Amino acid sequence: MRRRLNAGLVLLLSAVILFFSTAPAFAEEPIQLRVKDLARLEGVRENQLTGLGLVVGLRGTGDSSRSQASMEMVLNFLARYGVPVERMANLRNVAVVAVSADLPPFARGGDRIDVHVSSIGDARSLSGGTLLQTPLTGADGKVYAVAQGPLIIGGYAVYRNNELREVKNHPTMGTIPRGALVEREVPMEFLHGEKVRLVLNRPDFTTAGRLAAVINERVQPGLAEAKDGSLVEVAVPVAYRESPVEFISLLEALPVTPDKVARVIINERTGTVVIDENVRVSPVAVTHGSITVKVAEEAMAYYRFSGEEEEETGEALVMARERVAVEEQGGPVVALPAGANLEEIVEVLNMIGANPHDIAAILIAIDQAGALHGVLEIQ
Repeated sequence: MRRRLNAGLVLLLSAVILFFSTAPAFAEEPIQLRVKDLARLEGVRENQLTGLGLVVGLRGTGDSSRSQASMEMVLNFLARYGVPVERMANLRNVAVVAVSADLPPFARGGDRIDVHVSSIGDARSLSGGTLLQTPLTGADGKVYAVAQGPLIIGGYAVYRNNELREVKNHPTMGTIPRGALVEREVPMEFLHGEKVRLVLNRPDFTTAGRLAAVINERVQPGLAEAKDGSLVEVAVPVAYRESPVEFISLLEALPVTPDKVARVIINERTGTVVIDENVRVSPVAVTHGSITVKVAEEAMAYYRFSGEEEEETGEALVMARERVAVEEQGGPVVALPAGANLEEIVEVLNMIGANPHDIAAILIAIDQAGALHGVLEIQ
C-alpha cells in the first residue's frame, strides 16, 4: 500500500512538472478588428490644402523690416482696401505664414475644418495673433476652403533686449480649430462599376486573404477576391445595387483577424524597445560589457510510472526545452526555465538594471548573429 501511494505521488508530481514545463504561460485570443479599422475604400481619401497668409495683432514679435515677403504682402493688402502705401517702417506686429489643412472626404460646403499655421519669416512668436482671410488651394490650383481666425499657440518665447531668454515648444507654429470654411466639394467615386475595392492600411497577403474569406463566408460566397497584398475587390450583390452605402456599412462591421510581420523596434534616442509577440530567438550567447546573455536548449527527463499493485515499472521521457540565462559580473545569475522569447530576455535585462543602450546593443548583436527571427528596425 505504501509503495502504491509513493508511485501515485511521483506520477502526479511528474504530470504537474510536465504540464508547467510545456504549457505556455498564458493563451491569448486572436485579436479581431473591424474591416473599417483595417482597410479603406479606394477612391475615398483626404486632400491637402495650402495657402499663404498674414497674421496680425502681434506684440512686436512679427517679421522684421528686412523681410521682403512681409512688406509686399502688407502693401498689397492695404492697396486692396484703398490704402496705397509705398513702404512701411515697422512690421513687427505682422508675420507671413504658411497655412495648411486636410480636407476630409465627403466634406460639404459650409463645413469647418482645422487649420495649421507656421511662420515662414523671421517672426519670434505668433502668440496673440489673428490670421486674416486666406484662400486654401488644392494641387489643381482651385480654392476649396478659406481660413481665418485667432491662433492657439502651445508655447511661448521671452526676449529681453532683443535676446532670447526663454522658449517653450514652438511659438512660431499654431492652430485654428475649425478655422477654415469649406467652399468647394470634392467628388468621391467609391464604386467601380458594380464593385467596391478595399485597400489595406498595412499591406499583407495573409490579411488580404483572410479579409476575402470572411466576406465570402459571412455575406455571400464568391463576392470577394484578394487581388494582391493590399487590394481586395468585392462585388456588390444584386440586393444592394440600389443601396451600396448599406452594403459598405455591412462590410465595415465584419470582424477580421489581421496578420503581421514579427518586428522589433528600437528607438535609441528615447530608450524605447517594442517587441512583437511573434519574435523568437534561436540558441545564442551574447556578451556585452559585464552582461552575458545565453539562450540554449537543455534536455530534461521525466518518469512515467505504470504497473500493477505489486510491481511498477518506470519509463523515462526526455524532452528538450529552451533556457535563458543572463549574468552580470558581481551580480546573480537569472534563469528563465522555458520560452526563449525576446520579451523575457528584455525583462531579465531590465531586472538586472541594464540601460536601454545596452539592451539595444544586445538585440542588434542577436540579429547580426542570425538568431533573431523577426524584422529589426532602428529609429
